[in-house]
Amino acid sequence: MTSLLAYDPAKHAELLAHYCLYAQPGERLLVAGSTSALPLLSELHRALLRAGARPVLRLNYPGQDEDVATLAPDSVLDALHPAELDDMRQMDGSLRVMAPEASAQAPDASRMARLLASRAELASLRASKKWALTLYPTPHAAAQADMTQAEFEDFVMRAMFLDRADPVAAWGEVREMQARLIERLSRADVVRIEAPGTDLTLRVGGRTWANSDGKRNMPSGEVFTGPLEDSAEGVVTFTVPAAYQGRMVRGARLVFRAGQVVEASAEEGEDVLLSALDTDPGARFLGELGIGTNFGIQRPSGNILFDEKIGGTVHLAIGKSYPETGGLNKSAVHWDLITDLRPSAGKGGGRIWLDGELWQENGQFIG
Repeated sequence: MTSLLAYDPAKHAELLAHYCLYAQPGERLLVAGSTSALPLLSELHRALLRAGARPVLRLNYPGQDEDVATLAPDSVLDALHPAELDDMRQMDGSLRVMAPEASAQAPDASRMARLLASRAELASLRASKKWALTLYPTPHAAAQADMTQAEFEDFVMRAMFLDRADPVAAWGEVREMQARLIERLSRADVVRIEAPGTDLTLRVGGRTWANSDGKRNMPSGEVFTGPLEDSAEGVVTFTVPAAYQGRMVRGARLVFRAGQVVEASAEEGEDVLLSALDTDPGARFLGELGIGTNFGIQRPSGNILFDEKIGGTVHLAIGKSYPETGGLNKSAVHWDLITDLRPSAGKGGGRIWLDGELWQENGQFIG
């Protein structure tokens, strides 16, 4: 039996500083995260200092956003503090560390959506510079994944290739494999996703496919693009539970006509789904089509950073497009929802077709 790997914050920090942020001397880099992630944040701060960068560490406490959504008057909830924009304008890049913790009380979904909407300009500014996102393995994250703390730490280490002698070289291999997939995808116009409860077509002709190789998301392992905004037709059922603003949504089902969500339901958390869709007009259109390629992540964990990368899954994001894909959709929302196309997931498997040619079947690339 393979022994479980203990989480190593120093090794994680080195990968973030030198691979994800590729920190340069004198760069001003914002590092944001919860006090729950202090072991990683402190190691990352040291790694950036050793690289000659000028890190700015910004801490929040667990549940801080929930407090703002619950307690802030409307004038505060709906208006970003100008200092946050001013600070980000002075930065060369940023990295955010997620450290999931249990919420004492789930805030109203519509107020959380308003808080997110107030930060849209800040999110766009952050996205215009180099950025990265990662996760610190908290006990709550382990519980969400239905793993022990030791199992989850091992899961995180292997998902990020921190079990390898040279994690950077391992991510280089992922980049090369994904480049081969993109060569075929770039010649496609119509993508059809077919699975039990799902029959959806999208158009992607003229759009750019991105090779997500761990530079921005750690871990990563996906290729993605922005579908033509008015092209989505059909129905999709998302088989992997997804959290939004701290609340879980299961069994989400969306019906699209001319690119827009015209029907929406969920087995659990339907109010959260509907609130997200009502955030702004762009939230009812797709901003991303992504295909997971990380076969080292073999089961859902309840965290989108990992789950959307699972090899054999496909995900769609409602809301904001990534400009580098050529996507034009604008929204304060960018929420990834996942369908597992592997028979092993117990959902019957599925297929991806490119211009009528079978390209992936039951989670395996064949074309």
